[in-house]
Amino acid sequence: MTARTYGLMAEFESAETLLAATRQAYAAGYRAMDAYSPYPVEELADALGFHGTRLGWVVLIGGILGGVAAFGLQYYASVIFYPVNVGGRPLNSWPSFIPVTFEIVILAAALSAVLGMLWLNGLPEPYHPVFNVERFDQASRDRFFLCIQATDPQFDPGETRLFLEGLDPLEVANVEP
Repeated sequence: MTARTYGLMAEFESAETLLAATRQAYAAGYRAMDAYSPYPVEELADALGFHGTRLGWVVLIGGILGGVAAFGLQYYASVIFYPVNVGGRPLNSWPSFIPVTFEIVILAAALSAVLGMLWLNGLPEPYHPVFNVERFDQASRDRFFLCIQATDPQFDPGETRLFLEGLDPLEVANVEP
């Protein structure tokens, strides 16, 4: 292995063996790892130690900011910039601002969800070091992969390779950046 290594990747034949290997790697103390499979494996996120995202907060903040902006724009237009007294109603007639404010809250929250999802997932990412592994093209067909990254504090090239080989994979490969 060279000094510049992204990590080590083990190839497995089934989702069950990948799940068992991921649980063993997590129990052994590895935390900077990722798993790849051709279809969703139900318990894999828990086995990797993934416990949710901050996307809900991004959507909430986006919705609140959209609502404040919509209400503020309507208030500015009706009270400050162009005050017109129609039918004796007050200039700040907030009940008439509710439908537009509600729609902008929904729009801002939806846009925040899409942009936040892209940002939190690190997308778009046209290149990733795992694409350098020769057999990784099988990840979208019928193979399952577990990659332990070199950034893991417990990563040691020799020890990690021995650990992965002890999980009975089909192959263990170096992942070069």
